[in-house]
Order: sequence, then C-alpha cells, then structure tokens
Amino acid sequence: MDDQGTAMVLASFAADALALGAHWIYDTGLISRRFGRVERFLSPGSDSYHSTKEKGAFTHYGDQTLVLLESVADQEGFDLADFSSRWRALFQNYRGYLDQATRITLSQYASGSRHEDPGSPSDDLAGASRIAPLVCAYRNDLDELVQSARAQTRMTHSNPLTIQSAEFFARVSHRVLHGSSPVEALNQVSQSHFRHSPLFEWVQKGLSSADTDSIRTIVSFGQSCHTPEAFPGVVHLIARHENNLKEALNQSVMAGGDSAARGMLVGMILGAHAGVSALPPHWLDELRERERILGLLARL
Repeated sequence: MDDQGTAMVLASFAADALALGAHWIYDTGLISRRFGRVERFLSPGSDSYHSTKEKGAFTHYGDQTLVLLESVADQEGFDLADFSSRWRALFQNYRGYLDQATRITLSQYASGSRHEDPGSPSDDLAGASRIAPLVCAYRNDLDELVQSARAQTRMTHSNPLTIQSAEFFARVSHRVLHGSSPVEALNQVSQSHFRHSPLFEWVQKGLSSADTDSIRTIVSFGQSCHTPEAFPGVVHLIARHENNLKEALNQSVMAGGDSAARGMLVGMILGAHAGVSALPPHWLDELRERERILGLLARL
C-alpha cells in the first residue's frame, strides 16, 4: 500500500480516536476547561456516551469503519451482503453506544428487511464518514467507488443528501489521491457533479469561511450530526488547514458536537494529501487497532 492510501485510512481512524474523549460535548468552553487543547487521545469519562471505551479505541463510527475494512479485505472488494452481515454481528453484543440510525436499522433487519433495503431515514453525516476503506480499495475505479460509497451509506442512512455526501467525499478523495489539492478537488467535484444540489452551496459556504476561526465557524454552521450542519464544517476545516492535518483534527475536536464524523472525513482527505508523515507518531503508537488496520490494508 502506498503512503497516501495508508495515510488516508489511518488518518480517518485516528480522527475518530482523537474525538472519542470529547465526542458530543457541545459546550466548547467545557471542552477547553476539562481537557485543555486536545492533541492526544483521551479516555472517555464516566459521563461520556462512550464510557465503556478506552484511550485509543474508536467510537461506534470507527468500529463500523473497521468492519467495512475487514469485509473489503476478505472479499477483495465491496460486497453489500457481506458488509451487512458483519455490521449486524458487530452489534449483537456491542459494548458501546448505539445511535438512533443503528437502532432503527437493526430493528428493520429484525423485521425482515433485506440488506438492499433502505436503512434508517437518518440524515447524520456519520453514514458517509465510513468510506475511507472503499476509497483505498477503489482508488483506480471511480465508478465502483461511487457505487459502493453510496450503497454502504444507504444501508444505514437513507437520507438522499447523506448518500450524496458519501459520493461527494469519495470523489474528492479520489481526486486528491490522484494529485489534486484538497481545495482544488472540493471545487472541481462540486462544480462538475453537484452544481444543482444543496451540496454545492454547502461547499461554497465552507470555502468562503477559510479565513475565519474554526471553532466559531463550526459553532455558527452547527455542531450536530445532521448533514446540512456538519458538511460545511468539514469543508471549512479542509480549506483552512489544507496543509496541517494535525491542526485540522485538533480544531474539529475543540469545536465540539459530532467531532468524530466530521473528523473522519477531514482526516481521510487531508491524509490522502499529506501522507503518513503528517500524522503525529504518538497517535499511531496509541491507536489500539493500528496493526490490525495495517494488516488489512496490506491485503487490499
């Protein structure tokens, strides 16, 4: 696996692990007072949604992404039925948080839904944030990448704009892996494929804020999981910190809210741009599943 492909996947996972301790805290002042500047992985507190997890582990977003990576490595490509089966197995005795999208999707499976059927109606951007393994696997097959990114998202999040977001960030990452700068790729993809979609406006909103403070900007856009709020925050972080992966992910966590889904997409794109050297060594050292991830990447 080349440096950019490895970095892309590792940075997406590292972003999730970095967000774990402060995930879903919306009070940015509280994050600052409790944790200081979040530059290292943290153990979640007893009041966290992720209190069963340890430092260097993943939120439920990262856990699902790891299942997707395992499926792609074992199947030598994306297989929706296989991913669906592994995804359900993950949550059979899961010691972690189950969000609403997961609960609804599991309930629909229990009621007889097939893996081809739409998942929950959720518009959480997290449904699109799992795609780094697919970008890595299909870096030389854009059509397969787009189809698989949309399918894996639709399995749990059937909101059309969330599915479009998965396609958008897959296309952007693909361009970055093939030499475009992140900001160039954001502009190119929004112009060529999403000119008449709300995503185009969200991209422009994020790009036009590149000179503003990240925490204040993300708070103004909205810190929540919902795609219309989270999407422009992702674009802002990429544009403002295009050549500083570490700072982009630091700022994502300090901005609060759903810093995990936001960070996973930022990490994916900036990791593809900057390579492994942009990842702080202590993040890689403390990432609990690092060797497992590297072993799976070696098989792609």
